Amino acid sequence: MTTPGYRIKLHSSLVFPVMLMGVPRRFAILNWTICAALVFGLHMFYVLPISVVIHIAAVFFAKRDPHFFDVFVRHLRQKKYYE
Repeated sequence: MTTPGYRIKLHSSLVFPVMLMGVPRRFAILNWTICAALVFGLHMFYVLPISVVIHIAAVFFAKRDPHFFDVFVRHLRQKKYYE
């Protein structure tokens, strides 16, 4: 509810998370850092297509809900009350 006569323009960068290549920045950095470490350090070149598929899936989830990964991390941190 807004007070009559008062309006505030809100930039979209204040509402949506920072994206890098279509996914949240933290997820993209984590995904590609692990991929680079395995490919360049251990010469596990089969990890590269796996990382690309993970990134494409992450883009799909981020397009549907930009806060998907924040909610997922919060879900992983919650304690299980019912076993």
